Amino acid sequence: MKTLLEFCLKWRLLVFTFVVMVAAIGIRSAQQLPIDAVPDITNVQVQVLTNVPALGPVDVERTITFPVESSMSGLPGVEQIRSVSRFGLSAVTVVFQEGTDLLRARQLISERLTQARERLPAGASPELGPLSSGLGEIFQFEVRADTMCAAGQPDTEACYTPMELRTVLDWFVAYELRSVPGVVEVNSFGGELKTYEVEVLPDRLRALKISLNNLFEALERNNATAGGGYLVRSGEQLLVRGEGRIQSLDEIGDVLIETRDDGVPVRVRDVARVHLAPMIRQGAVTRDGRGEVVTGIVMMLVGANGREVVENVKDKIAQIAPSLPPGVRFDVFYDRSELVNRTISTVAKNLAEGALFVIAVLFLLLGSVRGGLIVAAAIPFSMLVAFTAMKALGVSGNLMSLGAIDFGIVVDGSVIVVENAVVYLAAAARGKGRPLTYAEASKSVLGSTLDVSKAALFGQAIIVLVYVPILTLAGIEGKCSSLWRSPCCLH
Repeated sequence: MKTLLEFCLKWRLLVFTFVVMVAAIGIRSAQQLPIDAVPDITNVQVQVLTNVPALGPVDVERTITFPVESSMSGLPGVEQIRSVSRFGLSAVTVVFQEGTDLLRARQLISERLTQARERLPAGASPELGPLSSGLGEIFQFEVRADTMCAAGQPDTEACYTPMELRTVLDWFVAYELRSVPGVVEVNSFGGELKTYEVEVLPDRLRALKISLNNLFEALERNNATAGGGYLVRSGEQLLVRGEGRIQSLDEIGDVLIETRDDGVPVRVRDVARVHLAPMIRQGAVTRDGRGEVVTGIVMMLVGANGREVVENVKDKIAQIAPSLPPGVRFDVFYDRSELVNRTISTVAKNLAEGALFVIAVLFLLLGSVRGGLIVAAAIPFSMLVAFTAMKALGVSGNLMSLGAIDFGIVVDGSVIVVENAVVYLAAAARGKGRPLTYAEASKSVLGSTLDVSKAALFGQAIIVLVYVPILTLAGIEGKCSSLWRSPCCLH
């Protein structure tokens, strides 16, 4: 300790340069620090979602959820497997041990799903949930039309139906927003999902002696594209292809089912009505008593900077707004940046008031302006060091990490050392009638610091011991208070 103090007093310019460098790094880290309202303490989990329309909860549990859930048994690092079976939906959540790499966990789940698909009924295709977390909902908006079509009113350019608004959201807005860095998914809610429905007429099927299998096979057979190689002519390569993709309702009705012996063709429109219809749904979204609306929720990538992603989403919204159909606009009703800004404003205000109060008390108790400034400088410097550590460890600035700063703890050691130094310097200058030389002042500061070094270290050790039980917490409980992520150990 004596050697270190002698080095600092002898090479004070070098020490001051080092302090300035550390402060500059801290300022840069503070500018790049991810800012959010609250810390994301979601555990490491992967969701497996399977959409099976028209199946009841019991059938979903027996034919979908149980096979998927059982196939996840034995995965390394799994802590818990839970599931929910609802009408038309199976959701299996696999929770891994804290510290497991999320991408590795998703890869393990994908490998198991390859085996599980062999045990599932035809048409059931399990998919992994988005790479997001419980705090991933950062932006919510409504795709709103100035005029909605009344029930039974034909579609016109002057009004829009919920199906048209949902189509705009799914096939235009969502695609554009997914290109924003940090956005992993855009969930659509409300409206009517557009489908092409072939409404079978049983009487005509019986009259024409056509089975449902014949109808299904005809629709599947006539909705494909085939390749036929290429032809070379006069130095040009001409591609041969058969285009059979259905493009409209009329083309669905024109699909040929079979040709009778007398040469009369039987088409889909002869045995069914073809029209647009919404997919079967269980609920709807309403807002402000205006009836049904169409909304979108932007999901953020795990670990992304929420404030930056929201700003990028708003910029993208402003870019695509002029491209919306006439009379359609965005109406944002939830913006995470507003919550973040209010939270950070509150934290900054409390930190500033706390720091100013501590500084005022220091000036009053120490009785020395220079000593008070030196002790007070420990507050911003320790915060800059904390910002550097938070940036390196991936801890975001939020209500918990920034609000955990205790200025009394920060300046505890500084008060002890500086107060004793002020006393020693005053005693050394008494009776001399002149200012102390640097050698005399250095000797006094060295002696005063060594005199209270044990007391200062013992005080800091007591503070550390008090936090040991908190710092040793594990799992979700220790995510914001563990040894590597606690804001207390950073100050």
